Amino acid sequence: MRAAGLASFAPAPVAALSASRPPNVILIYADDLGYGDLSCYGSPIPTPNLDRMAEEGVRFTQFCSTSSVCSPSRAALLTGRYPVRYGIPRVLVPSDREGLPESETTIAQMLKGAGYATMCIGKWHLGSRPEFSPMRRGFDRYYGLLFSNDMWPRSLYEDADVVESTARLNLLTRQYTDQAVKFINRNREKPFFLYMPHTAPHIPLEASPEFAGRSGQGIYGDVVAELDWSVGQVLQALKDAGLDENTLVMFSSDNGPWYQGSPGRLRGRKGSTYEGGMRVPFIARMPGRIPAGKVVDAFANTMDVLPTVAGLTGAARPAQTLDGVDIWALLAAEDNPPAREVFLYFHDEYLQCARSGDWKLHVARYSVPMFVPEPARGRKNLLLTRPELYNVLSDREEAYDRTERNPSVVASIRAGIDRVMATMPPGVQQTYKDTLATKTEDTPSGSLPAEKPPQP
Repeated sequence: MRAAGLASFAPAPVAALSASRPPNVILIYADDLGYGDLSCYGSPIPTPNLDRMAEEGVRFTQFCSTSSVCSPSRAALLTGRYPVRYGIPRVLVPSDREGLPESETTIAQMLKGAGYATMCIGKWHLGSRPEFSPMRRGFDRYYGLLFSNDMWPRSLYEDADVVESTARLNLLTRQYTDQAVKFINRNREKPFFLYMPHTAPHIPLEASPEFAGRSGQGIYGDVVAELDWSVGQVLQALKDAGLDENTLVMFSSDNGPWYQGSPGRLRGRKGSTYEGGMRVPFIARMPGRIPAGKVVDAFANTMDVLPTVAGLTGAARPAQTLDGVDIWALLAAEDNPPAREVFLYFHDEYLQCARSGDWKLHVARYSVPMFVPEPARGRKNLLLTRPELYNVLSDREEAYDRTERNPSVVASIRAGIDRVMATMPPGVQQTYKDTLATKTEDTPSGSLPAEKPPQP
């Protein structure tokens, strides 16, 4: 059913672009938006613009972030590499001296080298010191917060200057949107990359007066509805500038929902390596290049964005070995998913799970969930007494363990873990060896052997 609410696009006022011009790229990234928080993913929250974007492009059902928390998920998105490779396994705070190291190449640096105008609008969260600034990582311009909206000082920056000492949360989405529209209009004659990592819907939550109380789903619904409005404004600006058919627009979230929001029928939420913490919405649209109305059930993840953009634009890939793969075949809804290694789920620097195709193998689990006060004995990453194997396509809740019935799948995933771990820095390898050496007699509850495969 087609959702209503997105204004009809006006005819383009400028001539059609030359086929030789490189495509523009826009990446819109929500903060703590759950897999079940858009109406096209089953939510009661009205999101007509994103619904229409999905109808005019592709919507993924098995797309994962590379981390269930903010900083590492953003690092992986921008570099196409596991963040444990370069020292960002956890959430950064304002007092940290660390940040995204210069050894890594971002999407912005890759495209800037290909002649693109670049801008980051929104939450950075990859280091606050000058050497980690967005403008040192390939972005010509920056407008936004250096950290989450619950961290202080909550200053709003334009380039390197503070323009508001304390950002007004109820106005941020509109301010970001205004900046995005201006950037599109300024660069209509040359290729551009716009990275738009929204602050919403991370808590604390505030909506503008135009959206407060409008969604019928509380303040969280109001904030998500305003985020959806922002996406509609960006799409409209592209159409008005005559850039609609030459722009790849992608939308996703950095991880699952925190205290509010919905993971859909997925188990877990932010901070967890269950699917509810890792699986996120992903929608891509490029009229004429991406077919309309397709739903993709194949697995993909945020590290795939950089190599896919490189392939589309012809930009030279970074020198570093990438962990993501080019998924243009999936965006084009072709029946030949790319070959890939197993995908590793980390909690901080600790390996917890690995995925191959529709299968996910849990090998270890934290003794204490995230966002719970640390006990006196400390947190430990415990090797499971026996691994747990789930078919996450048919068993969203990760409730039915199929280890005993599929020993060859378990063995194959274990071999894949060993191959990928062998490429990691020595410290990450040692941490994994330490996990394998832990002993516990307590297998966490919640896993039952499946007598027969559950239905999707």
